[in-house]
Amino acid sequence: MRADLLTREYPPEVYGGAGVHLEYLTRDLRRLADVRVHCFGGPRDEAGVTAYPEPAELSGANAALRTMGVNLAMASGCEGADVVHSHTWYANFAGHTAKLLHGVPHVLTTHSLEPLRPWKAEQLGGGYALSSFCERTAIENADAVIAVSGGMRRDVLKAYPSVDPDRIHVVYNGIDTDLYSPSFDTDVADRLGIDRDRPSVVFVGRITRQKGLPYLMRACRGLPAEAQIILLAGAPDTPEIAAEVADLARELRAVRDPHGVVWVQEMLPKQEVVQVLTHATVFVCPSIYEPMGIVNLEAMACETAVVATATGGIPEVVADGETGLLVPIRQLEDGTGTPVDPEGFVADLAATLTRLLNDPALAERMGKAGRRRAVERFSWSRIAEDTLEIYRTVR
Repeated sequence: MRADLLTREYPPEVYGGAGVHLEYLTRDLRRLADVRVHCFGGPRDEAGVTAYPEPAELSGANAALRTMGVNLAMASGCEGADVVHSHTWYANFAGHTAKLLHGVPHVLTTHSLEPLRPWKAEQLGGGYALSSFCERTAIENADAVIAVSGGMRRDVLKAYPSVDPDRIHVVYNGIDTDLYSPSFDTDVADRLGIDRDRPSVVFVGRITRQKGLPYLMRACRGLPAEAQIILLAGAPDTPEIAAEVADLARELRAVRDPHGVVWVQEMLPKQEVVQVLTHATVFVCPSIYEPMGIVNLEAMACETAVVATATGGIPEVVADGETGLLVPIRQLEDGTGTPVDPEGFVADLAATLTRLLNDPALAERMGKAGRRRAVERFSWSRIAEDTLEIYRTVR
C-alpha cells in the first residue's frame, strides 16, 4: 500500500506538535507500507519526501491563500497513491483535492479545530474564513477522521455535527521514549542560568492564546519565593500577544527575584529541552485549548511531574494524582476557551504548582509514574499499526 502523508511541517522545519507527530508516524509507518511525504518549505534530502514552495504568483497574498496554493501543488503530487492522509487545516485542502482528482480515499487527522481557535482571526485576518473553509470541507467529506484524543473526537462532533460518528477514530499522539528520557547532564541548564539547587517550574510552548501563558505568568506571582520559573516560550502568533507576554515578564521580574525568572525565546534543540525538563521540579501546561498536549507526554517521559489544565485531551494523558495534578477549569461556550472565572483559574493554578514545589518527594514519585505511563501507553509502533488499520478500512 502506498500512503501519501500531507503536512505543512516536516523535519527540519518543525515548530509544533503536528510536526513532531509526522516525524515519528512516518518513521514507524515506513516499516509497514510505502510512505511518501508532501510538505511545505525548502527541498528535503530525505528519500520519499517532496517539499513545495509557495507559488511565486501569490507572493504578498493573504497567508491562507498562499497555503491553498501550496495545497493544489501537493494534491497534484499525490498521483499513484492508494490513500492520502492530511494533517491540520494547512494540508486538509490538499487531501480533499487529491481525493477528488485521483479518486483515492482521504484520511484526515485533527490536531486542532479552527472553530475552537477564534483568536486565529488576529493572525490570519480574512484568511481565517479560508482556513475554516478548508477544514470544514475536508472533515465533512473525509473517508475517515482520526482524532488525537477522546476529547478531540467530542469536539469534532460538536463543531461538525453532520459528520458520521462511525467515521471518527481515536488514535493518540505518541512519544519517542528513547529521545525523551531523563538527561542528567548540566551544561544546558548552566548555560541558560538555571539554578539547579532551587525548585523550578518549566513551561515549553509557543506564545499563542491556546497555550495560556498569560494565566501562568499571573499565577507565578504567588509561587514560593525560592521557586525558579523557566519559560521556553517563543514564536508568538501576533505582535499583540508578544507584547502582552513581554509586559507580564517585566512585571513578574519586578515582584520576584529577577534571577528567578528565566525566559528563553529561541526554539531549543530537542535534547536541550530534555535536559531542562529533567531538572525541573514540575512541568506546567496551562493551556485553555489542547486536543491532546504532546508536550505533557514529553515531560512525563523525562520523569517530570506535570501540572496541567483539565481541558481537551489532557486528562487522557496526565493521570490526575498519579503522574501529576490537573487544574479544574470552567470555560465559556463561545469557542475561545476563556475561563469563566479567570482569577479563580489563576489562583488554582498557583496553588497546585505550590503543592508540588513544596513536596519534592511527591513530585519525584509522580515523575517516575509518568515515565512508566508514557512507555506503556503511547508508543509510536502501536500508533502506526492503528493508523494502517484505518487505511485498510477505507480502501
